[in-house]
Amino acid sequence: MKKALEALRKELATFRAGRATPSILDKVTVDYYGTPTPINQVANVSVPEPRMIVIQPWEKTMLAQIEKAILKSDLGLMPNSDGVIIRLSIPQLTQERRTELVKMLHKKAEEGRVGIRNIRRDANEQLKKLEKDRILSEDELKKDQEAMQKLTDKYIKEIDQAATNKEKEIMEV
Repeated sequence: MKKALEALRKELATFRAGRATPSILDKVTVDYYGTPTPINQVANVSVPEPRMIVIQPWEKTMLAQIEKAILKSDLGLMPNSDGVIIRLSIPQLTQERRTELVKMLHKKAEEGRVGIRNIRRDANEQLKKLEKDRILSEDELKKDQEAMQKLTDKYIKEIDQAATNKEKEIMEV
């Protein structure tokens, strides 16, 4: 359940909320000597201003490749290169795009909740099997199922909190 929550948090970090964060480049890979490599492994990525990301490749030959990878990505950002570094200006989000992002956010949060519930179901099936094999008593089974439900509720609440926080961040103007 912890892994499912962390996976969702990583996914939410890639949502562009009109604010520059290096994590929006996490999904963008660059061809580094024949190997698809994340940008943060071939360049220094920093955020000097709230609406700008600066990418400084460790090898100048990677500059064009990084630009190409950013243009191919679905980020909708235009790289601006001066031959040494690449600057990415993050534009203000339109209200329409914010609403679209919130819909995607809710979909990802629901996928996270479903993942948590699937883990609970699998655990409950294992507990029932243990009871059937007479390793657990009925009382122990009931107690363990209640504990599993409390754990499930806790993680679903954390997913909801993470989604609410990200929604506030997206919708703030």
